[in-house]
Amino acid sequence: MSAQSVLFDAPGPRARRRMLLGNIVGALVVVLIGVFVVYQMHAHDQLTAEKWAPMIEGRTWIYYFLPGLQNTLVAAAYSIVLALVFGLVFGVGRLSSNRLIRWFCGVVVEFFRAVPVLIMMIGGWIFCAQVLRLDPALSPLLGVIIGLTLYNGSVIAELVRSGVHGLPKGQREAGLAIGMTRGQSIRSIELPQALMAMLPALVSQFVVVLKDSALGAIITYNELLRSARLIGADAPFPVLQSFFVIAIIYIVLNAILSWIAGKVARRIGGRTSGKVGGGTVKGGINGAVSVRAIQKSEMGQV
Repeated sequence: MSAQSVLFDAPGPRARRRMLLGNIVGALVVVLIGVFVVYQMHAHDQLTAEKWAPMIEGRTWIYYFLPGLQNTLVAAAYSIVLALVFGLVFGVGRLSSNRLIRWFCGVVVEFFRAVPVLIMMIGGWIFCAQVLRLDPALSPLLGVIIGLTLYNGSVIAELVRSGVHGLPKGQREAGLAIGMTRGQSIRSIELPQALMAMLPALVSQFVVVLKDSALGAIITYNELLRSARLIGADAPFPVLQSFFVIAIIYIVLNAILSWIAGKVARRIGGRTSGKVGGGTVKGGINGAVSVRAIQKSEMGQV
């Protein structure tokens, strides 16, 4: 079963034509906006070589762009990994048959989804600096990681819950019909398929993590945006040009992240529930044989 069939039906000819027309119109709008921006920059002498030359100097990259990029990647990497762990744990918890666990996970997820990520960053920064008395140089990084992990982990938990609920009921019924527990069915059958179905949304959330790391500038974390501001504070360096460079860096980083996710999706495509005994799990009664193989594998591990 493909992730696409779980989420929505394939568009027909008329829908594809409307999508193509919308893409063309959107591309034209983007081009017009770009032309307008370039014209305005030229009119205000923002395209002169004197203002762009510092952006390609070695000292600009060594002392500003590269350290800021490194700090951005460090914060984003830690936050993505921890948010995935948080989301999987609390997302599966929201699917638990135990009402107390389900209620507790629901409260945690809804609370951290409702609190703005910047407030959680500031709270984590103050907690690490004043309560835990950690190194002042380390507290801003931890504040960024805490805020990004709690907020994005809660969103991923909702993606997990909705992804599992979006699967056909035959997936669950086939597992329960051969004696699997609800937890075994989620772990071995439903969750792997839901993760494949959620992959586009997960990639979008990873992009959000990467971009929201720029909020760390408010709590003195020296990430890419704050580095650009420091460049602008130095007299020879214009602010607009430095912001343009970091915008290009963010676009390249997000493109690389999307490319990696696409490679992973193609690599594991068609194996939404993992190959067992040479086949994949199917829905309904036809999936009972493969589901039984998964059950035997789990019982052997126990």
